[in-house]
Amino acid sequence: MPNPGLHFEFNAGAIKPVECLREAWDLIKSDYWPLFAISLVGGLIAGFTMYVLIGAMICGIFACYLKKIDGSGPVNFEDLWKGFQYLGPSALATIVFVVPIVTYMIVLFVTMYSPLIAAAVMGKNADPSIIIGTFLAALAVDIVVAVVMTCIHSLMIFTFPLIVDRKLSSWDAIKLSARASMKNIGGIAGLIGLNLLLVIAGQMAFCIGVYFVIPLLTASNLVAYRKVFPRLGPAQY
Repeated sequence: MPNPGLHFEFNAGAIKPVECLREAWDLIKSDYWPLFAISLVGGLIAGFTMYVLIGAMICGIFACYLKKIDGSGPVNFEDLWKGFQYLGPSALATIVFVVPIVTYMIVLFVTMYSPLIAAAVMGKNADPSIIIGTFLAALAVDIVVAVVMTCIHSLMIFTFPLIVDRKLSSWDAIKLSARASMKNIGGIAGLIGLNLLLVIAGQMAFCIGVYFVIPLLTASNLVAYRKVFPRLGPAQY
């Protein structure tokens, strides 16, 4: 009988960012376009449903990528819909994941317009120093919120893969992801840095290039997941 405790074991210091990126590309390049289509459609569905189905779509996308990374079968677009079986188990994780994003968007919107509002209220008596001060304060708030959001999402980096791969509940997956992230914090920080560089490079390619690096970003994160959480047995996703 398998030991349930194996589901909660993980490797520490296992992530080497450049190696993960290189391995990810080697693994997905033969099925790049099907994975691109899966990622694009899943993202569009999540967006059109106002993030209600984002948990199911993330789980479905990850199931497709893990299937490819583990070599457990061909990439099938239909596997994206398997994410719906994780709609319930991923509900709490989805809320914890989405709330910081929505909060950041609201804060960004408010702080972006706060200098303009201050200038409009003061009218002709507007003091440039006050406007500049308002702008700097807004910028500081944006930076703090962005850092907090990044920290939360870094701790959750393994949450959805754990729900798909180890069949954990949202709460167990969040706790285990946080523990594993803290033990691999250096590798995760390096991987996030590499991902950010790829995103910037994609944006420089007429902005649309960012969509074409999504499969590589997703695969590199899941390769990192596999370094920390090795496959236990036959795939069940």
